Amino acid sequence: MSQWLVLTLAMAAVCGVVLTITVLKERRIGEDDDPSETPDVIEYLTMMVGVVYAIVLGLAIAGVWEARSTAEDTVRAEAQALHEVSVRGEAWPAPVRDTVRRDVTSYVSHVVHKEWPVMAEHGRLTDRGAALLGKIRSDVIGYHPRDDFERESYQPLVDQVAAVDSARTARADAAGSTLPGVVWFGLIIGGVVSIAVMFTLQIRRSGREMLMAGVFSALIAFLLVLVWDFDAPFSRGPAADAGTFLDLFPGV
Repeated sequence: MSQWLVLTLAMAAVCGVVLTITVLKERRIGEDDDPSETPDVIEYLTMMVGVVYAIVLGLAIAGVWEARSTAEDTVRAEAQALHEVSVRGEAWPAPVRDTVRRDVTSYVSHVVHKEWPVMAEHGRLTDRGAALLGKIRSDVIGYHPRDDFERESYQPLVDQVAAVDSARTARADAAGSTLPGVVWFGLIIGGVVSIAVMFTLQIRRSGREMLMAGVFSALIAFLLVLVWDFDAPFSRGPAADAGTFLDLFPGV
């Protein structure tokens, strides 16, 4: 289902529920009811609930946005480190250099074509990817430099392999949802409470009040869907893709 369709349905559903409750509630109010009699303390508490929930929601949006940016940086770091391994191997003998480059290409091809769909759908990495990275590490660590020139390039290559491993671990951590379940519980309950407190203000069926109630409820739904959309950096919304790998290894 399209993300925009999900967003539209969520906003329409919440808005429809709020307006329906408003209409049904107004029908049960007696003719002698005075909407101006809402106690000041209720208006104050309603305002405070909205402010507190806005702060929590803003922090959640900032958190998932930062997690998505970090995930994109991780992908770039992993691809760049692999590229450095492939390029820096130029100083080594042709058989070793070709083996390292071949294994790097195999790893990148697996990540782009096999591991990425698994990561997007299931929120995890593949064992095959870990095995291919282990093969690259064995290629680099297992080689014994023959002269000073090769020794100078040996340690940087080992460091780049370690950088790939670190970036892969970070990518695995970001593959699933970034917000804990308890945070989602708070966001949903807070949204329900924020919408529910509107009814303590004795909303009537005037066009202005109905419009504001609908817009407010639709805004809450939009922000919650926005958080959900950005919560999984590699699967939903403008997901982080493998474009950096393809840019640095166009032949895979």
